[in-house]
Amino acid sequence: MAMTDLGVLTRTHQRAVPLDTAPARERRTDREDLADAEDAARALLVALGCPVGSEAMLETPARMARAYAELLRPQPFKLTTFPNDEHYDELVLARSIPVQSLCEHHMLPFVGVAHVGYLPGERIVGLSKLARVVDYFARRPQVQERLTKQVADWLRETLHPQGVGVVIEAEHSCMTLRGIRAGGSSTVTSTLLGTMRSDSRSRAEFLALTTGPPNGQGGRRA
Repeated sequence: MAMTDLGVLTRTHQRAVPLDTAPARERRTDREDLADAEDAARALLVALGCPVGSEAMLETPARMARAYAELLRPQPFKLTTFPNDEHYDELVLARSIPVQSLCEHHMLPFVGVAHVGYLPGERIVGLSKLARVVDYFARRPQVQERLTKQVADWLRETLHPQGVGVVIEAEHSCMTLRGIRAGGSSTVTSTLLGTMRSDSRSRAEFLALTTGPPNGQGGRRA
């Protein structure tokens, strides 16, 4: 069992791999027009009766446009994998990776943590890249179920590991700030692939480490 804090794993013989393997319909387009977004934000606020002409709100439409652009703009990075020279075949797990995304139904944030693990095959990935991949797929209009599966599918297609497990726990403001206003509620989703799904011991080990409090203390709740 290897559990570490997020960090960069450095080795020789790096190999670049493709990042976004999502279907084209789920990918973000390249078009970003902040001027149009600002005009649209201003029109929305006016339609809702907000005093956008006041000194306090004069720059609000521009701030809204920039804020949403930041939340929806994936951060590119160089992704590499490395040979598993030591033939390590136990669980590699990064816990409590921060998740911030936007619910595609209401365009309100959902925030929480992701636990990402895999059983290595012939190649391994730098641990910091697990957090970067979560962030990359989160920066688009999302649903938590799809985000969980996209991260797991990417690991399977990139590393060809023996098994993959992803658990995300998040609080959705579209559920806590509006409608039912169920403050404090959280949603948990999981995707298990390969040995992590078919082998009961591997599955139990992963779920025990990701659904319970870390280090025997109070876990971080979304």
